[in-house]
Amino acid sequence: MGAILHAIPRFLRPASTISPPPKLSFLTPGRRRVSVYLTLPSSEKEEIRSPQLVEREYADLNLTDKFCQEVGHVRIRQHVNPLRAGLMVPVEVPDWNAVFEDATLPLMVDIGSGSGRFLLWLAKRNSESRNYLGLEIRPKLVKRAEYWVNELALRNIHFSFSNAMISFKQLVSTYPGPLVLVSILCPDPHFKKRHHKRRVVQKPLVESIVESLVPGGQIFIQSDVPEVALDMREYFDAESDKLVHIDNVYPNMLCDNEGWLLNNPMGIRTEREIHAEFEGARIYRRMYQKQR
Repeated sequence: MGAILHAIPRFLRPASTISPPPKLSFLTPGRRRVSVYLTLPSSEKEEIRSPQLVEREYADLNLTDKFCQEVGHVRIRQHVNPLRAGLMVPVEVPDWNAVFEDATLPLMVDIGSGSGRFLLWLAKRNSESRNYLGLEIRPKLVKRAEYWVNELALRNIHFSFSNAMISFKQLVSTYPGPLVLVSILCPDPHFKKRHHKRRVVQKPLVESIVESLVPGGQIFIQSDVPEVALDMREYFDAESDKLVHIDNVYPNMLCDNEGWLLNNPMGIRTEREIHAEFEGARIYRRMYQKQR
């Protein structure tokens, strides 16, 4: 595959348009025209930032002022080593009937759920038809996400502080209902070659996902890092005896000439996706379906 453009240089990115401050003109006693520019609030002087775009995209969740005081504003550490001894312990399986109002509903698992907004948005819209499980390796993000779950009074979503490389199979194998969708969206890239073994998409996890999905179940992967997207793609493409890419099932799911989905099929962008596109990066997406 040829070289892929990763990002548009900053000087080529379209700048936000900012209206000039309002001007007040008047005549002095000597019939001289004077113009005065009125001072604008600082918020109107600033260019739009990607966090503002996130707030807009998830505005209907109304989470802006709902922060757990114990957690506060969370600074996300981008690269967590999942092979660290403390993260290699399997998580305790929850009581699914206590976690979900109806534990027999079809389940979606988001591996690396981050802040949880993406999954919360989906859960709110499908409160009676699907359950959602977010697996996240950063405990503060999980704690805040669970706080939001309670604030929104949702009974079809749960977040787990767990290492998917260790706990995925154990968790989903005990779930009473069918596993219908797994997403891995913009995972930690771990750029250095010696750290590639830390990437979440490895053969054992891929095999567990494929084995656990019901026939017709789907896998959605994406990244704004071409190298990571290709790495994930190679692992799932290798399961071609069990998986087919979604455009072979639904021809209206259009791809470019390299096989990447042109559009996000989920109806909402992740926070990382919003930030990356704001910076001019391209998002590389693939979606697979398990053969019946």
